[in-house]
Amino acid sequence: MKQQNIYELAIWQRPALQELRRREPSVVFFSNLKKTIENLTSALALHGWEPALNYSAVYRSVNLKGKFSQDYAVEGIVFFRVVIGRKILNPVLPMLEIDDKPRKPRRLR
Repeated sequence: MKQQNIYELAIWQRPALQELRRREPSVVFFSNLKKTIENLTSALALHGWEPALNYSAVYRSVNLKGKFSQDYAVEGIVFFRVVIGRKILNPVLPMLEIDDKPRKPRRLR
């Protein structure tokens, strides 16, 4: 089975007030890092946030650290965090350190 990398885009909401409940992160998977960044920048621009993402910086961070994260804040108050990470699709299954079953010795005729 062929292994393939997929990219996970997670949006973690950070409420400014303590009374607000935290929500579960919004997670989307993409097969291509370029598509991930394009989708994120268009969604940020659509909602009025300044999309300050650089493909090479995201690529470098994902390769070196395994993930890229960026906070979006207004006047020092963080509203949400964007995290892009790499996941392996179809990982190799471990052998679980199980020994082979012993076989009965063959008798010669």
